[in-house]
Amino acid sequence: MANLKKLPLHLAICSTFSFQVSAIAAEQPTSENEVNDIEVISVTGTRRSLRSLSESTVPVDLLTSRDLATTGQLEISQVLAAQLPSFNYPSATLADGTDHAKPAVLRGLAPDHTLVLVNGKRRHSGALLNLGGTVGRGSTAVDLNNIPTSAIKRVEVLRDGAAAQYGSDAIAGVINIVLKDADEGGSVSYTYGQYDSQMAGSAQLKETIIDSQGKLGFVKGDDRRVSDGISRTASANAGFSFADNGFINISIETRNNEPTNRSGIDQREQYSRDENGALDPKELTFDRYNHRFGKADVEDIALFYNLGYDFNDDLSLYSFASYSNRKGNSGGFYRRAKDSRNLTEVYPDGFLPQIDTDVDDYSFAIGLNGVSNDWAWDLSSNYGRNDFALGVTNSINTSMGVNSPTEFDNGSLVYEQYLVNMDASNTFDFGLPDDVFVTIGAEYRHESYQIKAGEQASYLTVLNTKGEPVAAGGAQVLAGFSPDSATDQSRHNIALFAEFDTYLTEDWNVVLAGRFEDYSDFGSTFTAKLASRYSINESLSLRGAISSGFRAPSLAQTTYKSVSTVFENGVPSEVGLFPVDEPAAQALGARELDAEQSVNMTAGFIFTEGNFSLTLDAYRIEIDDRIVLSENLQGPEVEAILVQAGELNTQSVRYFTNAIDSRTQGVDIVATYSLGLEHYGDLRLSAAVNFNDTEVTHVKENPPELEALGDDYEYFARREISRFEKGTPADKWNLSATWDYANVSTTLRATRYGEVTDTSSSAEGDEVLSAKWITDLEVAYRPSEQWKLALGANNLFDQYPQDTVSNIGYSDFNQIFSYSAFTPYNLDGRFIYGNISFNF
Repeated sequence: MANLKKLPLHLAICSTFSFQVSAIAAEQPTSENEVNDIEVISVTGTRRSLRSLSESTVPVDLLTSRDLATTGQLEISQVLAAQLPSFNYPSATLADGTDHAKPAVLRGLAPDHTLVLVNGKRRHSGALLNLGGTVGRGSTAVDLNNIPTSAIKRVEVLRDGAAAQYGSDAIAGVINIVLKDADEGGSVSYTYGQYDSQMAGSAQLKETIIDSQGKLGFVKGDDRRVSDGISRTASANAGFSFADNGFINISIETRNNEPTNRSGIDQREQYSRDENGALDPKELTFDRYNHRFGKADVEDIALFYNLGYDFNDDLSLYSFASYSNRKGNSGGFYRRAKDSRNLTEVYPDGFLPQIDTDVDDYSFAIGLNGVSNDWAWDLSSNYGRNDFALGVTNSINTSMGVNSPTEFDNGSLVYEQYLVNMDASNTFDFGLPDDVFVTIGAEYRHESYQIKAGEQASYLTVLNTKGEPVAAGGAQVLAGFSPDSATDQSRHNIALFAEFDTYLTEDWNVVLAGRFEDYSDFGSTFTAKLASRYSINESLSLRGAISSGFRAPSLAQTTYKSVSTVFENGVPSEVGLFPVDEPAAQALGARELDAEQSVNMTAGFIFTEGNFSLTLDAYRIEIDDRIVLSENLQGPEVEAILVQAGELNTQSVRYFTNAIDSRTQGVDIVATYSLGLEHYGDLRLSAAVNFNDTEVTHVKENPPELEALGDDYEYFARREISRFEKGTPADKWNLSATWDYANVSTTLRATRYGEVTDTSSSAEGDEVLSAKWITDLEVAYRPSEQWKLALGANNLFDQYPQDTVSNIGYSDFNQIFSYSAFTPYNLDGRFIYGNISFNF
């Protein structure tokens, strides 16, 4: 057993969420010098230090800074999706604020089922609640893309339930982002790229005509060619030493991503016909590519620092912090000139309302760790805040008439998190064949969630003398938050945890962990985990784990409120999302939210022989009481119930509810092989595949308030059930080869995304997206040790999903939106880029 006092302190201390494991050595080091040279990993499911990655009891993926730099991707979520088969980053467009902060998913579960750590400390969530019809609907999640790749030393992904070790949200797994910590040197990098693509199945409009019957006609050409979405990314990183025993590493990155547009032709009549029924001549000159279906226009800047200082051999200080700002702009649905929501006095040709976001994100962590009386301890505190401001431009509040502004401040969403954490570790002789490594700890967490009201014009609905809306109220495309929606809620929780790790024999390792948490708003819970690994021989080991887990309802899910006026067939109605304690929700069966409960099981093996390694892990995740967003509950019977409850102004209600149970099961297989080619360099090959299946095993019966209304009312229906089951790929393959020869490095990557279904309210409207291979290629040249020049292409062969018209048939909107937004890969086609970097 290694003596902690003999190790450098920054390697010896197990932080709150840390398990340190060798990423280099395949065997336990046998000398102090070997120990000192080891790079450690922070998250692999136990807190015992100095264990090789191949000896982990649960599956872990490791991506180094070199892996991050060879993808050509500009955001960490895209990088992970390109390299990890169990990680997906679906397309999201025309989904309000979600266009600017797209959620990612691990193992096909919800975005908020994955816990994100930075340097082993819990990262704060984003404030945005995803309410559009996308993967991750109803969730709040950590915005990974606020973390620049230039600041990242490596990424560790634990693919197993870990709530017993790390607390709420760690049902699907844990992503730990380790910041760079070099005390000298650095790098400067610039990447420029753009999309150059031909939209398969979406024809180029050549001319608009009026046919002999007085109807619109369209002359079309070949598939439309597009060149857009220019991206510019500049980054710098530098490390500095100070006072002999300290370091600070600083990273800055800016990104400017211009929008893409993959919309098709809007073939609808845009203008009202004249008194004789003739088309308006302006139909012939109108720009039929009037929507923006693609990536948002986004500008980012991010600044990170990572700091450490050793006071002596037994006491160290550490700190890291970040600031980032993102400004985004995306389009909504085009309002035609003849649309009842338009005022031709303001927009004679109609208008495309646009959503603007301004997101400020802050974090700060500071801690001390040390060794006292053979106890390795860590005491830390960290704070995080995400401020998501929303606005609307090129729009109008129709009910205000020509006096309406065209730009609106819609208000903002703010999430804050504050933590204090302490843990301590030691080894004890309990008479077993090996000492027992024991960790005990405690944590206090405080969260708050705010909705800040926007300006009056953003939510106002002007009424006539009868008290009825004169027209659609609020800012078109996204109504602002009213004072009635404003909220400022908080909660806290206290956690106690313990972990025991030992070898029962020389080849059999067992880990047992338990965690008790008590929340101020919904009560307490206890979770536990048992994990084990058995070495059959030096090459083959078996491993497995079983654990219970939980996810507390987010503050956004318990407190979010928004009401807007919607016109359908000229009839106004008040549509709202209400917290479960509001009378409008309770009248229709809302109940107090409870935590989700899970049982995770995994079993697999690790085989290593020379330069070859193979891991296979099967898993099963059962989740009870999943929190979902209900259907829009509306109709005469609903309105009658709301009137009885005193809600006279609301016609449609939805709320969060513990409505379903689910089962997710699958297999992860990862193989790597490195070989020397004698005079032709080195070749590294890897293949990874994830097979994943999610089934909604139970939908709870309608609450009595809805059951009394008959079978026409379901509070969680087919479309949302199918999105859980079929909204992410059934399988995903990642194949890659990297060839290093002299000063040239070539990386070829092929990813197969399995079948996905964009579901509808009926089976006839389901759009099945068949499996597709996406190929990426990068060639890098190093004229010297400092300089690197790279050229590459993502989606080299310009692949698109089957166009929607060919897939499920013709409709007006299928002409405009040529492809499904549920496409699991980039929806914009081929991206070509160049990079230049300098290391010093």
